[in-house]
Amino acid sequence: MRAGPNGFDLTRHAVPPSQILSGGPPRDGIPALLHARFVPASQSQLQPDDRVLGIAIGGRAKAYPLRILNWHEVVNDEIGGLPVVITYCPLCASGVAFDRRVDGQTLVFGVSGLLYNSNVLLYDRQSESLWTQIGMRAVAGPRTGARLRSLPLYHGTWSAWRARHPGTLVQSFDTGFIRSYDRDPYVDYPATQRLMFPVEPRSNRLPAKTLILGVEQAGEARAYPLGDLRGTAGPVRDRLGGREVRIVYDLEAGTATVLDEKGREIQSLVTYWFAWYAFHPDTGLWQGTASSR
Repeated sequence: MRAGPNGFDLTRHAVPPSQILSGGPPRDGIPALLHARFVPASQSQLQPDDRVLGIAIGGRAKAYPLRILNWHEVVNDEIGGLPVVITYCPLCASGVAFDRRVDGQTLVFGVSGLLYNSNVLLYDRQSESLWTQIGMRAVAGPRTGARLRSLPLYHGTWSAWRARHPGTLVQSFDTGFIRSYDRDPYVDYPATQRLMFPVEPRSNRLPAKTLILGVEQAGEARAYPLGDLRGTAGPVRDRLGGREVRIVYDLEAGTATVLDEKGREIQSLVTYWFAWYAFHPDTGLWQGTASSR
């Protein structure tokens, strides 16, 4: 076996190995959480406007504070009997939840310390394959080409999540690690349009770090700038992948939800424009009253 960056074998790959870059830390230098602790909402130390990722399955709801995810990026967990992994990439502001089961095996994920298009590369400890978070697939290693099943995930304020799910559990700051969870290690990153790592392709149709809501349906992708959605008077009606959709902005949550014609939620992703475009170069862009490419 040929050792590559951070000890991963890139002999089998779906993206150019030259585009798999070190993010700085070694493998597991950013420690994934394997046994997260949770407390009831009433015992949470969070402030109302703290941002969380939230997931609800089988009548259970859990919230994962970004204050923790900024330091760990990956939480292996289970909810409603389903093994899940909650992932967050601070460089892309992207949170994605996945079913950890692949080909009948429940995987355990860690942080590789490597990036592809400035997006975190997870690795599974069973095969040591590398998985791109936004691309949702294995891009190097024995499982190259395999895909992860993503799950609906809330990305907004703690107060709005708690209002929607009063019985939610919330991840405890007692993680077993000594970290400054009151300090954001990326606090200055959103203040500039400069990227820390190469990304290809790029688009200048929006500033690189514009937060957008990305949606893909039936092979058609579209980005909705959150700032523009915030200024709308009501739900935005659009057509995507041959289906009518409604995008509803929640002022308290500071995020938006995509619904189909029957009012069912469609999966979407809050992330920076540069990250969405890098993985969806054919994306359309909603511009207030219309969508264009």
